[in-house]
Amino acid sequence: MEAIILTKEQYDAIVFQLEEITKKLNKALAAKQETFMDNQEFLMLMKISKRTAQTWRDEGKVSFCQVGNKIYYKMSDVEKLLNEHYNKSFTNKR
Repeated sequence: MEAIILTKEQYDAIVFQLEEITKKLNKALAAKQETFMDNQEFLMLMKISKRTAQTWRDEGKVSFCQVGNKIYYKMSDVEKLLNEHYNKSFTNKR
């Protein structure tokens, strides 16, 4: 087995490049894994009526796409909706 000696600068450059490659791969994987759900799945997940979903779309509370009469939601948009309306628990101050 052959040993290769690197300077600290060379080692740091290699580590930096590996970290950049890892970031790019993770970003690409995340983009490809975007999940869509149809309106019925959205209604069941949120436990809401069709009318409530329509109101939320009209008010711009949740993003959606429409292909013909079929409506789809990105899971990330649903998570964004929930995070925007998230209320932290109250702490008792004594």
